[in-house]
Parts: sequence; structure tokens; C-alpha cells
Amino acid sequence: MLLLQGIQNLGRVTAPTFKKQLGRNFVFQWRDVHSSCALTAKLKDPPSVKKPPDDLPVFQYIGKQTQRVSKIFVWGNAVTGALGVPDFLDPPPRKRARKHQSVPYCLQDFSQDARTVSCGYGFTVLTSSKEKGKVWGTGVNTDSQLGLQKTVKTTHKGANAIVLDYLIAPAPVDLPLTNPQETQVLQVACGRAHSLILTDREGVFSLGNNAYGQCGRAAVENEEYRGSSQVNRVKIDGKVKQLAAGLDHSLFLTEDGEVYSCGWGADGQTGLGHYKSEHRPTKLRGDIDGEKITQVATFADCCLAVSEKGDLFGWGNSEYNQLASVTETTQVNVPRLLPFDYIGKAVQVAVGGTICAVLNDQGQVYVWGYGILGKGPKLEETPIPELLPEVLFGRNDFSPDVTVKEIKAGLNCFAAVTTGGDLYTWGVNKHGCLGLGHVKDQYFPWKVSLPGDVVSVECGVDHMVAVIKSLL
Repeated sequence: MLLLQGIQNLGRVTAPTFKKQLGRNFVFQWRDVHSSCALTAKLKDPPSVKKPPDDLPVFQYIGKQTQRVSKIFVWGNAVTGALGVPDFLDPPPRKRARKHQSVPYCLQDFSQDARTVSCGYGFTVLTSSKEKGKVWGTGVNTDSQLGLQKTVKTTHKGANAIVLDYLIAPAPVDLPLTNPQETQVLQVACGRAHSLILTDREGVFSLGNNAYGQCGRAAVENEEYRGSSQVNRVKIDGKVKQLAAGLDHSLFLTEDGEVYSCGWGADGQTGLGHYKSEHRPTKLRGDIDGEKITQVATFADCCLAVSEKGDLFGWGNSEYNQLASVTETTQVNVPRLLPFDYIGKAVQVAVGGTICAVLNDQGQVYVWGYGILGKGPKLEETPIPELLPEVLFGRNDFSPDVTVKEIKAGLNCFAAVTTGGDLYTWGVNKHGCLGLGHVKDQYFPWKVSLPGDVVSVECGVDHMVAVIKSLL
């Protein structure tokens, strides 16, 4: 009866309705039966089942064995090319150029096997765990901080090589590796106009501006950095395990817990007991002498370090109360122990232009210095660390175990990654560098929307880069 009724209804519907019903409920086949045509109808779904409207969400379920993939997301100032998305600055037809990106954007070319990134002053350096010995750079390259980058321009007069001062998409950075197929790049660090690259087998390389010896080689008067192919192999006593690059100085932490520095020292940021520039990486003394340092941090001209015991040390610029707990002077040229016992055991530090943060072994974040610190617009300056409420990072009755596991600082902003894989940012939101979908300053930590668990984050002057693990 159902078959007969369905066949009779075919004569009452129009062609468009017929096509719609054909695709929804029936599969039709024509066949010859005793030299006559008969129509056979077969139900695909029960008559009571209706197709959901097109505007409803579609859920894709992932199996337990599905592996997460690494992806890189970028946001902030797009004008310099530091985001590495060509369409932002050279858009396709009928599209407008984008000066800033206020929400995270996936960098498709480096979505797989992302290992480490670093943000400089208008440029970004990236590495991959799959491509050994490979480094890519995008953004400002006026001092060859991304290596010698050229393109060929052809005219009626012939072909000419042109030096590229800006890159709008990641390009390979040539390194003088002895065994490129066996050498893995472990970490990169970017300063104002120089880059540091750490490898597992061949030590540390530096490139870019060396006006103050920050690349670990003697400064040459009137040296031309634009279009330079020079890459320096930095000589340091001991095996380096971590790099940190400031405005125009460099820090090197060895596996033995010793700290070496070189570069500009006018604010005492080299920590060598003087205010002169130094091109030879030299071991720091002061209060860290005999201590095993586990991490160093710098961004502008102030430096912080954490020891294995959980003590906190600082040196360099203190014009904004970064080191006011131990001195009234505005420059400190040797590492000093900071008397912050009440914060507990320190495990990680972050420092920007005028702002500082420390993470203890309980996953709590303390902030001090000058600027937007994260406790609202009323707290603008403090010489001693103040605790940020844990609830600001997603800890509550439903998620009682969530803590912060990583903190980073840009020039005037902070970023924190939690054990739940979430990213929180706050501070000056120049060009939308906080990734919150707007350009207003953020006075409290606020969660950034990302399609996966955040592995790490790096902050620049006005852009950020995050590595995430995603199922999609």
C-alpha cells in the first residue's frame, strides 16, 4: 500500500519538488517487467525521519586513536609581514589588505610538526621537528636578521637580484650547518634586529645586527647589515640549553646552570659588572655565582633568572621598579637576589619592557613593575610581586586542578598557558596583539579562543604566535 501511494503521489508534485523528494526519501530505478515499464521505490529512511535544516551544526566524532597535529596560529600587527600570511598584505581580487589581525589565524604552511617559534621586533622565526636543520623567517629583514633574502626582478634590460627588506611569507634561512640532515634546531630567540638559533649538534648561530656585539662577534664600524649573508657561530664554554634575546643583548644558559651574555650593556643588561658593550659571551657572576640557573628571560633591557632552588634574580634596567626591591638605582650591572620568599618556589619568569611576572611551583602567577599588570586599571605600578587570582585563569569548583604552566611577556603584554590547554592574555592590545577580537587594552587575563590545546606561546612587540595541538 505504501509503495502504491508513493507512486500515485508522484503525479501531484512539480519537478523541483520531485527532485527534492527524490534526494531525501527514495531511490528510484526503472526496469522492464514483461515488456512494460514499472517503477520500483525503495525507502532510504523511515517516513518519520526528517532531514535537519542546513543551518544546524554538524558534529564530527573523533576516535580515541586519532592523533593530534601541531598547528601554528598568529595574530596582531600584519603590516610588517611578521604574521607570515601573504593574503593580508597582497590580497586576492576584490579583497582588502589587512593591517591587523585581532583573532588567531592558522598559518597553513606550518600547520604540521611545528616545533618552536620566536617573535622579534616585527619579525618571526619558526622551526619544524620534521625538517631537520631548517629555519624559516617572515617579517622585517632590514638588518638581515632573517638571513640574506633575495628575489629576481626581470625587466626589458635583463634580470636583477633585489634584496628583500620585508618578507610577507615564511622563507628558509640558510645556516652553515656541517651536517644539515642530522642536526636538529632546538630553539630560536629574536631581539630587536638579531636572531639566535640553538642546535643539538652544532652549537649556537647568530645573524642580524651586531652593532653592540650582540651576535657574539666583534662589532665592525660602519658595517652594512642590509643584504648581509654573514651567519656567526657563537663560541661559548659549555653546552647551551636555552637562549634569550633582548633589545640589543643576548643571554645563553648552559646545561651546567651558568649564564653567559654579550651585547649592549648601557643599562647593565649584560650583568658583567660594567656598562660597556661586550662582544665575547662572558660568564655572569654576582649573586648567581655558584647557583644552578634553570631559566633566563629578557625582552628589552631588564633580565630575570630562576635557580634550581626556586630563587629569583634580576639585573639590567630598573627605571620602572623592576628591581626596586634591592636598589634605588635605575641600572643594575650584576645579578641580584630578589627577596621574594613569600611567593614560594619560583619555576619560571617572564619580563617585558616595564613589566615582570613569575610562576611558582603551585601554578600561581605574580606580577610587578609598571603598566597593565592584570589586576585591573587601579594597579599600575608595584615594586613587589602581587598575586593574580587563580580564578582569572579558569580555576573554579568545576575545574579545581587547573593551574598556569607557562608564562610569557611581550613589550607591554602577558600571556599564560594553563594545564587545561587554554591561553590567557592581558596588557596593551596594540594592533589586536592579544588575540581577543578587538583592539582595546585588557586589564585582566582573558581567554583566547583557539581550536585545540595550546602547547606554547610567544609574544612580540605587537604580535603573538601560538603552537597548538588540534584534532582537526
